[in-house]
Amino acid sequence: MITHLQGRLVEKNPTSVVVDCNGVGYFLNISLHTFSQLPESENVKLFTHLLVREDSHTLYGFSSQLEREIFRLLISVSGVGASTARTMLSSLSPDQVKEAIAGEDVATIQSIKGIGAKTAQRVVLDIKDKILKVYGLEDVSSVSSNTNKNEALSALETLGFARKQAEKACNLVIKEDPNASVEMIIKQALKNL
Repeated sequence: MITHLQGRLVEKNPTSVVVDCNGVGYFLNISLHTFSQLPESENVKLFTHLLVREDSHTLYGFSSQLEREIFRLLISVSGVGASTARTMLSSLSPDQVKEAIAGEDVATIQSIKGIGAKTAQRVVLDIKDKILKVYGLEDVSSVSSNTNKNEALSALETLGFARKQAEKACNLVIKEDPNASVEMIIKQALKNL
């Protein structure tokens, strides 16, 4: 129904914004990822998803079409509501969510607050094929790099680094070289920590 809003940013919070479109203020729920992508200028364009329930109409805003598509895929999973999907997109970037699902990285999905083992497995089972099909990701390479990443992450944690910092460092290395070996990921990550 409402596919995007373009207007003046009137109010900005980490979880919501108000966009003034020709005198009408629209309240949008946003993820922390979208919050971090908001421009410094007043003019903003956000892609939207209107969630219609019996007792409410709720607008969700996204900085990119990719984030909106990932959100829509997530809420199609049984047991994953809009607030859980928004939490996932606040904890991880849309690309990280996409790669975790495509690579069957249940541990990464489960690391998000409020997501248990069963929900994480259901997310992977329900939408992995859709993500592989829509984004043309290679099934095998994503799994092997995630295995390498997990091993490197485990080693860095053993060395005493915090999981979130180590994960960020590992993700930077994998972004530069998706086929990096475990040793290479650890060496490069240690330089970034």
